[in-house]
Amino acid sequence: MTDDRPARPGRALGVDLGARRIGIAVSDSAGTLATPRGTVARTGDAARDRRALVELALEEEAVVVVVGHPLSLDGTRGPAARAAEAEAAALADLLTDRGIDVELFDERLTTVSAHQALTAGGTRGRDQRAVVDQTAAAILLTAWCDARRAR
Repeated sequence: MTDDRPARPGRALGVDLGARRIGIAVSDSAGTLATPRGTVARTGDAARDRRALVELALEEEAVVVVVGHPLSLDGTRGPAARAAEAEAAALADLLTDRGIDVELFDERLTTVSAHQALTAGGTRGRDQRAVVDQTAAAILLTAWCDARRAR
């Protein structure tokens, strides 16, 4: 997995790992705009879910996959953060040989922000559940793009 190496130009795929769904967002090649791309439903087969993410990264011609790192509010690593780290490492094993980097990025409060944004936009209840994961992925990826430009 990458760390603070200089960023390569190209598209990024944002991944918000959820228990039932994986939210997906994609950036433009300049890294200025992140757009919700959809969700991948968890199948119960982690290898199959990872293959779906690899296919999306290849389809979108991503140069990096940004995986949400759900740190605790105090910055510590709990079970969800450790699970995301393991998932990111497994994705890196599949993507690095294809020239695609994998990065973890702090995702604290992205789902909360996604719910707030959707509510403010008039999306509620069942409709919100259908898009909150991809909205959270877009918020995560936007924050990553902003941080990358600031470096």
